[in-house]
Amino acid sequence: MIDVTSFRQQRVAVMGLARSGLAAAEALRRGGADVLAWDDSAEKRAEASARGLPVVDLTSADLGDVAALVLSPGIPSTFPKPHPVAARARDAGIEIICDIELLARNRREARYAGITGTNGKSTTTALLGHILDAAGLTVEVGGNIGLPVLSLAPLGRDGLYVLEMSSYQLELTKTVVFDVALLLNITPDHLDRHGGMEGYIAAKERIFAGQTERHAAVIGLDDDICKSIAGKLSASGHRVVPISAEHIAAGGVYVAGTNLIDDIGGQQAAVLDLATLPRLPGRHNWQNAAAAFAAARCLGVAAGVAARGITNFPGLAHRQELIATIDGVRYVNDSKATNADATEKALVCYEDILWIAGGVAKEGGIASLAPYFPRIRHAFLIGEAAPAFAETLSGKAPFTRSGDLATAMRQARAMAKPGNTVLLSPACASFDQFRDFEARGDAFRRLVEDLQNEARA
Repeated sequence: MIDVTSFRQQRVAVMGLARSGLAAAEALRRGGADVLAWDDSAEKRAEASARGLPVVDLTSADLGDVAALVLSPGIPSTFPKPHPVAARARDAGIEIICDIELLARNRREARYAGITGTNGKSTTTALLGHILDAAGLTVEVGGNIGLPVLSLAPLGRDGLYVLEMSSYQLELTKTVVFDVALLLNITPDHLDRHGGMEGYIAAKERIFAGQTERHAAVIGLDDDICKSIAGKLSASGHRVVPISAEHIAAGGVYVAGTNLIDDIGGQQAAVLDLATLPRLPGRHNWQNAAAAFAAARCLGVAAGVAARGITNFPGLAHRQELIATIDGVRYVNDSKATNADATEKALVCYEDILWIAGGVAKEGGIASLAPYFPRIRHAFLIGEAAPAFAETLSGKAPFTRSGDLATAMRQARAMAKPGNTVLLSPACASFDQFRDFEARGDAFRRLVEDLQNEARA
């Protein structure tokens, strides 16, 4: 764990006491700060108090001598409406940051790789960390991928932090400069939190803040927004390494047919047949592989070593994770697909799908998935989005309004035949029925394991 000493003998407020907030509060306390911890949830406050953290109501406490507010990235600081504590801090001129900023200020000698994008960033983060670890580098992986950064090991000059960066985190991170920054793609998401598309794009572009020609900007060219950003950065003197799963990316890394092509040195070398990778199915995962490969090469990893790391990658939990095949039916956990664009990446990979979808819908719902409806043998709709999804699917694909995940699984199991894929790819956030997408995916895994046990009995 990392001790945060940059606020020694200063008062620091911590708002939001889930995993990253608790880790931040404890790291600040170990580093000698006077911590004021608060969460709107009484349960979270009780947990913090049980750990010996001072719980102070930040909605009314005197913030006059508070040096900084460490805000959970999930709590709005601007749009659509700032949380009252964030508003109080801003009115008082208090700096608002997140735990990744604390990491950057306290482990300045380490190197940093940051990964962002609307979709694919968790897989790419895990894959890059795996490649670098296999190459013998000292690596810690965390951030939005789920592991609080202040619970990671303290690294020095020979260490490298690989961090998944959400748009929320990027808005609250001020000083970190990524040695390699990856931007995979941008499609509409979280627009309410950024005041619209322009604000969302600006938040993603912060991944490149502070970079010079000594650093590398790895950027996907498969959407117009990122292509424009790549052109803008190139024109301003940045070192841009383009990647693509769709087109030739001269001077970068791209996919031709099923081959991964390394053209960073202008050699156009085929380094890997991506069709041989069962843990990275689909062209979207090929973009992830191209990005991770390019980043590893920019960090000094040899092409052959990077290619072997991709080949040995075990996959990422909750992202097209094959849980089991039972009586010829595949059960795939894609719980991390919290919007339609992410679900599209799964639907394109399978046929004869028994699709479990629903939860808290994102803007636009699932209308954009209509081209893939013929792949759906039957849909089982859960959560708040079930009525809206039923309306979208009506007359285009058969469906059942199942209500909850357990019911959907029972119904899918009863209908399944060999060759089908039971796919949990909700195209929704999970907060109506589950704590987060991980809890939803874990519940799906347990239900599949129960089916396995029944099949063995």
